[in-house]
Amino acid sequence: MGIKIYKPNTSGRRNASVDDFKDITKKEPEKLLIRIKKRTGGRNSQGRISVRHRGGGEKKYYRLVDFKRDKFDIPAKVEAIEYDPNRSSRIALIVYRDGERRYIIAPQDLKVGDEIVSSKGRVEIKIGNRMSLENIPVGFMVYNIELVPGQGGKIVRSAGARATTMAIEGKYAQLKLPSGEVRLLPRKCMATIGEVSNPDHRHIKLGKAGRSRHLGIRPSVRGKAMNPVDHPHGGGEGHNPIGLKKPKTPWGKPALGVKTRKKKKWSNKFIIKRRTKRKHK
Repeated sequence: MGIKIYKPNTSGRRNASVDDFKDITKKEPEKLLIRIKKRTGGRNSQGRISVRHRGGGEKKYYRLVDFKRDKFDIPAKVEAIEYDPNRSSRIALIVYRDGERRYIIAPQDLKVGDEIVSSKGRVEIKIGNRMSLENIPVGFMVYNIELVPGQGGKIVRSAGARATTMAIEGKYAQLKLPSGEVRLLPRKCMATIGEVSNPDHRHIKLGKAGRSRHLGIRPSVRGKAMNPVDHPHGGGEGHNPIGLKKPKTPWGKPALGVKTRKKKKWSNKFIIKRRTKRKHK
């Protein structure tokens, strides 16, 4: 995958870049594997906005991606690499020997014609194969990882993401996640070998507000620009600081760098090392 940069013919083109889609081998999705995607505009069942900055956007179908890959020990052949508008990574259309087709999250360097397999036992360590963490050697990159055995992949699914197997100790496997967090997972949890495709996605620049609107992202207004009734940072004449010790959300809770995770959360015991702190600009 590469990035295409246009000549700055207009203001919107000047800082914009787009995906070149050279890795895509099939344009139209498989009809049996798509569903109509209903849009909420960030509103709940009462019609009130519960998630801000959502609305509009291009119509799109939802692709039924198989995160479990529970068809064990049956080889599948990669038929196509496709674009999925609902996620940053690519998806691969695979066909099993019995003729069934499924979508999976495509790993980097997976090619059309490759044969992959999912198994509860030990299979060949190659890109696209899926097995339990206890059967994956230490130091290998994995993605689409289960948190509970049999539940289906829940973490490490976005473009370019990968986790690294660190060790197997007792009932648990030790993994280093993309955030830098090191945590324990049940050794029976399934994971796929490799890293998620489309790693250059993070370098794409939208360039103009219109492309955000096409993605269904509405404008975000600064709290400082609002009135006191609308935001804790609001009010004042002209350009003012927020006037508080710490930044707050519209609902008065601390924002930017404040830890919100509960100290007594049951899964804290599985976290060996916390994620690396990111500096806010």
